[in-house]
Amino acid sequence: MHNLMQDWPLRVGSILDHAARYHANRPVISRSVEGPITRTTWTDIHLGARRCTQALRRLGVQPGDVVGVMAWNTARHLEVWYGVPGAGAVLHTLNPRLFAEQMTYVINHAGDSVLMVDPDLVPIIEGIADRLEKIRHIIVLTDRAHMPETTLDMLCYEELVAAEDGDTAWHMGDERDACGICYTSGTTGNPKGVVYTHRSNVIHALSSQSPDMLGLGAADTVMPVVPLFHANGWSIGYTAPLAGASIVMPGRDMTPPAIYEMLEQGVTLTAAVPTVWLGLLGWLRENPEKRFSTLKRVVIGGSSCPRAVIETFQDTYGVQVLHAWGMTEMSPLGTVCSFKPEVAALPDDKRLDVQETVGHPPYTVELKITDDAGNRLPEDGAAQGRLWCRGPAIVGEYLHMGEKAHDADGWFDTGDVATIDPNGYVRITDRSKDVIKSGGEWISSIDLENVAVGHPDVAEAAAIGVPHPKWDERPVLVVVPTPGTEPDKQAILDLVATRFAKWQVPDDVLFVEELPHTATGKISKLTLRQQLNERGYALPA
Repeated sequence: MHNLMQDWPLRVGSILDHAARYHANRPVISRSVEGPITRTTWTDIHLGARRCTQALRRLGVQPGDVVGVMAWNTARHLEVWYGVPGAGAVLHTLNPRLFAEQMTYVINHAGDSVLMVDPDLVPIIEGIADRLEKIRHIIVLTDRAHMPETTLDMLCYEELVAAEDGDTAWHMGDERDACGICYTSGTTGNPKGVVYTHRSNVIHALSSQSPDMLGLGAADTVMPVVPLFHANGWSIGYTAPLAGASIVMPGRDMTPPAIYEMLEQGVTLTAAVPTVWLGLLGWLRENPEKRFSTLKRVVIGGSSCPRAVIETFQDTYGVQVLHAWGMTEMSPLGTVCSFKPEVAALPDDKRLDVQETVGHPPYTVELKITDDAGNRLPEDGAAQGRLWCRGPAIVGEYLHMGEKAHDADGWFDTGDVATIDPNGYVRITDRSKDVIKSGGEWISSIDLENVAVGHPDVAEAAAIGVPHPKWDERPVLVVVPTPGTEPDKQAILDLVATRFAKWQVPDDVLFVEELPHTATGKISKLTLRQQLNERGYALPA
């Protein structure tokens, strides 16, 4: 009685088919690249995606070809999100914040043959066009009236799709066919390509939709502030239509007033990195008359979320914070900090302690921690070790690397250091390369940073280890002051001392105008260490 069920391939086109058929009139609201806020539906996105598929086929795009897409979060980008894999091609999301050398590398390494770009990003392509090896067509994602002036031969997206009727079927290949490519940030070398399959994207969307993860349903309106070119767009481009949820696409304007305006389009759930919310909360403090009329939940990931952000959202605005963790290599969801009954029963302050963790994994993600020798450590909430993961939506091999990215048992080394408690809640204490080792003991740079940001005069903070002749390393805080303030060094250290043992308190606090960031918005501690070395910084005597 082997395999008596239907062989129904898990391909992402079926997600949009479902949304268009059973949630046809659910709004898709978008700030367009041309400026105005537009309103459409999943039915319209479905038609636009099929027209996109037809247009790509007419240009000669074949199954397996790679199409690079560099665009902001708009309704048009959603059409492309499904139209490219609908033609059997592979969607390669391009981060416009990459350096020119990195952009050139990833386009050539992935083998992109077509580029689709928003009009304001055309200058990036102009600057590297002569170094792109396989590009046959460049399509600008706008209408004829907004086509930029350029010396390059570029096609107008709206003209291409207007010539099509949408009467076509998706390419029906194997569910294990490549669907998308996203490159890591490449902070320690060339970026590495992670190739998602149709199967892995569908499975990931199903698991991330579940009640203890994002908990999306047809009554929700979700706004992914996180760009679709960051870590598979946190899968929201798949999870929202799968759930039948409405979606709001905020476009390129990431200023607090613009984000607030889009949140007020009926958004119930939104997602972004902590720096976005720090900026928004600062703006809301200056505009106390502004409140959230519909927002219920905020997903915060990408880097550790300060306790002060969690408290402000929940206590001041009544918005639940879902602290999350994941990686490009994990499609990207690894954990979400929703409340199991054991946590929901805790007093408020203890529950907030748990919210500082990144939560627990969904079905499809297995986790463990080990020591440096690979011995599994107890999940008691105290033992710190290297964090490993495995599952059906986790990288097996990087593109063109020719070797497995995991060990013989399928475990992938995340590069993070963590604890896991008996209820499965994970606390990321550091990146393995960033953990501060002082006198043979580990000090969590992440925990130091989160406490420091709790000071009202601290806008952003980074903790790094500085060489010490006796203790190996000692922690130093590098702080960006809140605009208009002059923070007191001792006051910041006194705040840290309320949460840390005396030997863990930093030896110094340095003030800078800005911290270096990677293309994905994370603090680049590698660059920060280099900057301090170039300044000849030494610990105080």
